[in-house]
Amino acid sequence: MTLLPADNRTVLPSFAELGLPEPLVAALSRRGIDTPFPIQAAAIPDVLAGRDVLGRGKTGSGKTLAFGLPLLARLAGQKAGPRRPLALVLVPTRELAQQVQADLAPLGRSVGLRLTTVIGQTSMARQIDALRRGVEVLVATPGRLKDLMRQGACDLGDARIVVLDEADHMADMGFLPDVTDILDRVRPGGQRLLFSATLDEDVDVLVQRYLDDPVTHAIGPVDEPVPTMDHHLLLVSPKEKALITAEIANREGRTILFARTKLGVDRLTKQLTAVGVRAAGLHGGKSQGLRTRTLAGFREGAIDVLVATDVAARGIHVDDVSLVVHVDPPADHKDYMHRAGRTARAGEHGTVVTLVLPHQVRATAAMTRRAGIDARRVRVRSGDEELVRLTGARPPSGIPIEEPLIPERPERPRGRRPGGPRGRVRRGAAGDRDRRGPRARTNGEHGDRRHGDRRGARGPAAHAHHRGGNPRRA
Repeated sequence: MTLLPADNRTVLPSFAELGLPEPLVAALSRRGIDTPFPIQAAAIPDVLAGRDVLGRGKTGSGKTLAFGLPLLARLAGQKAGPRRPLALVLVPTRELAQQVQADLAPLGRSVGLRLTTVIGQTSMARQIDALRRGVEVLVATPGRLKDLMRQGACDLGDARIVVLDEADHMADMGFLPDVTDILDRVRPGGQRLLFSATLDEDVDVLVQRYLDDPVTHAIGPVDEPVPTMDHHLLLVSPKEKALITAEIANREGRTILFARTKLGVDRLTKQLTAVGVRAAGLHGGKSQGLRTRTLAGFREGAIDVLVATDVAARGIHVDDVSLVVHVDPPADHKDYMHRAGRTARAGEHGTVVTLVLPHQVRATAAMTRRAGIDARRVRVRSGDEELVRLTGARPPSGIPIEEPLIPERPERPRGRRPGGPRGRVRRGAAGDRDRRGPRARTNGEHGDRRHGDRRGARGPAAHAHHRGGNPRRA
């Protein structure tokens, strides 16, 4: 196993020296990416050589390009047949799928490759049409991909490279039966790349069953805290929690607040906008289009504060998030680390604070110890100098924001009704109910219509498998 430094200060070879083709190197340079991260420098030559790779590392270590660049290089110039992609990137959430697509699609175009995303809560008819035209690289969540495979719209018999990204999260979500079904239908003898923050028992089963003599690369000890991330437990009184939250949210800088439930996200977002904080909520009860626009608004600065359930703890890669706030302490130490990973990405500095009520002190302290975090405990009140020093908190204006910062539906051009010139909704392929009737309500938190916001809807106890039932159904 190769154990790599967690930062990028070591002198590393250039992308060209790693063996990537010139069009890819030029495309990277146009995006301002000239120096590889350690995981990229280590993994790219092995992937280019056709080896199976097991990558271990925290979020933000650069793994998307670590597998994406050599995957694109190996397929450069090849063409896929209808419905038969040449490579598959399997991810747990819709947001992560869209992020991978955004990172890799422009690079793929530089070497003549087409990418498409297959996720829930988006038009199945369009996905079927894209697959029919042919795509070389398919980025997918397990549930929607299995739907398309059942309909005969996607055949993985030509997929010679398969990537499992954030495999531990797929295991936590109960996706492993779907994942194994998919892998069993992929072209035998191909290349397998698995990336995971941890190697729990379920993930190890995947490694043993599907990877052939993999070379392992890890970014530092996986359980080692990020050195550029500060952690604080802020002890607050119940009557001041809402006021302190608003003061923290009104700080300068990009901020993510985590609440445990969808209802909690909506309530907190309304409280913040009512006092003048530019905040928007993100959770599985919102349409995919609204979630996408919310993330775009957060990235582009239209909103300063993202209020989210744990759906945002994975797959949301936004630069310059300098503070993460656990308004509701997470269910366990894994969720703590996933949430915290939204800041201090790629060597940048970040702060993580947890608001702790008196009855939560013992459980929260135990959770941070399990995460290997030495979090400083501070009792704070509204307006305290220490609160300001740690978080940049400042009183909000108190002037309500009347209009929604992210509208529920974008305005449609005048003179044209939904569904085309005659106002009809095209039915598309069989089973495409994305926009029709009660069964079209796909409020799953994680990219599959069978998955609800399990922890969001029922609290931390729902994180465990349901007794006597299907653990993947909510």
